[in-house]
Amino acid sequence: MTREEALAALRAQIAAGAPVIGAGAGTGLSARCAQDGGADLIIIYNSGRYRMAGRGSLAGMMPYGDANAIVMDMAREVLPVARRTAVLAGVCGTDPFRLMPRFLEDVKRAGFTGVQNFPTVGLIDGTFRAGLEETGMGYGLEVEMIGLAHELGLLTAPYVFTEAEARAMAGAGADVLVPHMGLTTGGAIGARTGMTLDEAVGRVQALADAARAVNPDIICLCHGGPIAEPDDARHVLQRTTGIVGFFGASSMERLPTEVAMTENMRRFKSIPIEQESA
Repeated sequence: MTREEALAALRAQIAAGAPVIGAGAGTGLSARCAQDGGADLIIIYNSGRYRMAGRGSLAGMMPYGDANAIVMDMAREVLPVARRTAVLAGVCGTDPFRLMPRFLEDVKRAGFTGVQNFPTVGLIDGTFRAGLEETGMGYGLEVEMIGLAHELGLLTAPYVFTEAEARAMAGAGADVLVPHMGLTTGGAIGARTGMTLDEAVGRVQALADAARAVNPDIICLCHGGPIAEPDDARHVLQRTTGIVGFFGASSMERLPTEVAMTENMRRFKSIPIEQESA
């Protein structure tokens, strides 16, 4: 699916009053289920591999593997089963060991419709973040990556964390903006610390407004933090203006899997066995 086809489909959904829903896929089965359920976008992150291995999503931010190589490897599993849905690659834009224009061409040739900036230094704060920015590994490289992807005709759906980042990504050519509210809460390996849902409403609106001041046509979704379940996303969409959907990763595969598989095991364990009397 091309960028133009994907954008046309997204705008048609919005015009019809239906939300735009993106789903992270750490396995081919996750991708197939997301597609069958009607997902508009499927995203392959390196964190999906860790998440579906029972580790927290922030494992994707740690030096446990080559993030960009992992995504390209996962593509062999996901792309063949997600033929009806636009699939985005989570690209580590700060990767110092890749020529980014050439790598993005590889991403496009592999069959991806677009990209998102993950792993992202936007999730890092404090002294460590300052050090990354000062030593040439900052968020600006992710903005550059989105700009390059836009020039290549890829759909771009970056995560943003501040108003300045939202404006920068909109200026770089972002098609879809995803205000990120932090690590998803809930479940067995979700975050315990995070903002409230009503705090997320204000933050999502502020980031979307900043981006729209640069590009009024940008599509704005929401993601992360306390926005974990369908009712949470509904809460945000009903209390914001111009937020038309939700991106989920843990929400789409980890949380449903934890609930379904645990409950299924309990049902099996509840089967009584007949003992013959002596």
